[in-house]
Amino acid sequence: MITRRLALSYDECEEGKNFLGLLEEFYSDPSSKDVEYLVIGPWEETWENSSKFIVDNLVENKDKLPSIKGLFIGDMESEDCEISWIIQSDLSPLLRAFPNLEELKIRGSSGLRLSDLQHDKLKTLIIECGGLSTDVIDDILESKLPNLEHLELYLGVEEYGFNGTIEDIKPFMKKGLFPKLKYLGLKDSEIQDEIAHEIANSDILDGLDTLDLSMGTLTDEGAESLLKSNRIKNLKFLDLNYHYMSDDMMKKIKSLGIKVDVTDQQEEEEYDDEIYRYPAVTE
Repeated sequence: MITRRLALSYDECEEGKNFLGLLEEFYSDPSSKDVEYLVIGPWEETWENSSKFIVDNLVENKDKLPSIKGLFIGDMESEDCEISWIIQSDLSPLLRAFPNLEELKIRGSSGLRLSDLQHDKLKTLIIECGGLSTDVIDDILESKLPNLEHLELYLGVEEYGFNGTIEDIKPFMKKGLFPKLKYLGLKDSEIQDEIAHEIANSDILDGLDTLDLSMGTLTDEGAESLLKSNRIKNLKFLDLNYHYMSDDMMKKIKSLGIKVDVTDQQEEEEYDDEIYRYPAVTE
């Protein structure tokens, strides 16, 4: 796949360059018409300016990008901008502009919306963030994505935008919401035990290849529910990396008879008789 990444460095910003100029240079390159995966990295003052001007520009110039099948909006590391500081926008216009889009990856959830989320060819939707709001969760639950195969959501923590409960997450565990779904990631969550408990006997497991509950605060309590589930054994891969399970529970999970990842065991922190556990992406 022909990929192009557009990014504006701090020094380039200081020199007066801007992202719209970067886009114009890109469009003027004859090879841009062959680019299939476009990665949007840091733009000027990402923590103050939303991605809307980029979305508007890409939509306006959609005819110059006839080969686009994948978009990654917000590819930046913490030294560019902390993940919770990245200001996104409503990205749905991109799906309407690019009818052949198969993958949409987003980093950052501040200001993010996916209103009127409909697409006949989208296969992969990934949102990486410190906390996903129920507004975005509802946008996805109300979407029409008949060919979605891979859904990966970083749910995060309340401090960085997650304002839901297990009741808001349960609909993702219902078979039929996305008929072709093979990979479900409900990860990086501070309620990972509750998610594990609820999904352990969900009928969605009958159709999945991969269940990804990694990067969260999973303990023996949630893992015990997974262990007792016969449906878990229908999976090809259970991803639980970055967790708070005990050594004994890790051995039990490894004995499930399916491919599992229980690497990156974490240690709880204790202050004033209180136990603290943190998802992986919490800054």
